[in-house]
Amino acid sequence: MGPERSRGIEWPQPQRNLAQRAGKGECKNMNKVTPQDLFTVGAHLGHKSFKVHPRSRQYIYQIDSGTSIIDLFQTATELEKAKKVAYDLGKDDKVLLIVATKKQTKEMIAAVCVENDIPFLTNKWVGGFITNFSAISQNIKKLSTLQEERDGGEWSQFVKHERVELEKKLNRIANIYSGVAKLTKTPSALFIVDIKKEANAASEARKEHIQTIAIVDTNTNPDLVDFPIPANDDAISSVMFITKEIISAYVEGRSNIGKTVGEGLKPSPTKKEKKS
Repeated sequence: MGPERSRGIEWPQPQRNLAQRAGKGECKNMNKVTPQDLFTVGAHLGHKSFKVHPRSRQYIYQIDSGTSIIDLFQTATELEKAKKVAYDLGKDDKVLLIVATKKQTKEMIAAVCVENDIPFLTNKWVGGFITNFSAISQNIKKLSTLQEERDGGEWSQFVKHERVELEKKLNRIANIYSGVAKLTKTPSALFIVDIKKEANAASEARKEHIQTIAIVDTNTNPDLVDFPIPANDDAISSVMFITKEIISAYVEGRSNIGKTVGEGLKPSPTKKEKKS
């Protein structure tokens, strides 16, 4: 279902300046997203009207052929607010964790996170990741230990079938924790792609008073997160556009203090360290 479905929709004139009024304190270099930008990527297409959550009705412009149409002027406003939060997190050297396990976008999001040195969980949310991080950190350390032992040749002392089992164990742990291998403390905030799918992540964050930014479709309760961004969370184009906007804002904030990694992250090895 593409943006053409609602091509005839016109936005109300009183709302035309909403996007321009949002996020007055953000960095001057951040480009503001317009409702037209969001329309182009299909962010306006919500769920069928019978699936609409009562609390999400505030973000719905109208129902078109049984499909809820999201008010993109509100989306633009909320996205700018979320970008300001992400920018401030980066500027304050805080860790933003990306949580995005949806099959259609997880690999693309992981690639963007790796490129920008941002921790991520895209294969599964691990229960207790926030509420019991001390235990989770042991698994992260185990990943590092196994990789160092393998790369250092320590596995050569084992027979073939033992090395195979160690490799399987390493792969199992890496499949879950490779995106957070540098994380040494609980993140300061989460960016969640789909709070219905990632309900446990949102719940743990609330319990521990961790800030949450999330893409919130019309079938979910926006009150479950601190900074909801009402938008289509199923279309790849919509998810990737918004995710990149949040990551770009965070990276820009981080660059303003001359940092390449956040507080609570191990620094990446330099070229000299890699060679030695």
